[in-house]
Amino acid sequence: MRSFVRAVAAALIFIAGSTLIPLAAHAAGDVHKLALQVSDNNEATMTSALNVAANVSRYYSGQGDEVQIEIVAMNAGLHMLRADTSPVRDRIKSFNESMPNVTFQACKNTLDTMTRLEGKEPPLLPGSHMVQAGVVRLMELDNKGWTIIRP
Repeated sequence: MRSFVRAVAAALIFIAGSTLIPLAAHAAGDVHKLALQVSDNNEATMTSALNVAANVSRYYSGQGDEVQIEIVAMNAGLHMLRADTSPVRDRIKSFNESMPNVTFQACKNTLDTMTRLEGKEPPLLPGSHMVQAGVVRLMELDNKGWTIIRP
């Protein structure tokens, strides 16, 4: 009976040890990665994306974890990052000043189309980064294990 108890105890120690090691490794430095897609010229959608980014950033910071967030604006959603039409420009300015873990990506394909239709290149907000294609950027992030959300 004693050998049976020892065998069960050894098995439990092995199982506990093998599950605790990955949990400890996860807690000790993984970076959480979130991409938010904005493709509608809708202030409520833009505000929702900013709210999600702020809430996720605040949550993980409170846990002592690092989080990276990209907001990818494409199609009609590029208005979010346009200096002349953004209904959320003041809030984006605030993000750029206080949340360095949140970046804003503008789709160059969409910007090129807007430039052609309007006869001049629309100005983008400071802090906007250009990616060739918003969809491709989201696909690349997905392939790297990022969580993609469309608020």
